[in-house]
Amino acid sequence: MISVGAITNGVVIDHIPSGCGMEIYHLLNLDQAQCEVVFIKNVPSEKMGRKDILKINDAIDLNFDVLGYIDPDITINIIRDGKIIKKARLELPEKITDVIKCKNPRCITSTEPALHHEFRLADREKGIYRCIYCDSSAK
Repeated sequence: MISVGAITNGVVIDHIPSGCGMEIYHLLNLDQAQCEVVFIKNVPSEKMGRKDILKINDAIDLNFDVLGYIDPDITINIIRDGKIIKKARLELPEKITDVIKCKNPRCITSTEPALHHEFRLADREKGIYRCIYCDSSAK
């Protein structure tokens, strides 16, 4: 059995829906991080049944908008000197950039690769985002 040590200074991303951890790992570019990153999959959870967890053993900047878009129930624990100093709750961001791509083949983002894929929150209750260029729905 492999033992995962406690984090002294860093971030723990908890309550990730089971199966979404690797997507978050890639969206946050953690494959390029120069610190220890631990991905724990299918952890038993009373609240969720099963969940994924990411432990990052360094104080790095994270795009909370990505996490809020994937699931606003994800929690972020900031660790300093081995203690949780802050627990962040997320919400759906008003705007997301380069997280999802517009699927409309007539959208300008399909012909102009330099343009950022930007979406605005159109319906908070349903979690629907719309492309700022063509108004196509992302969900």
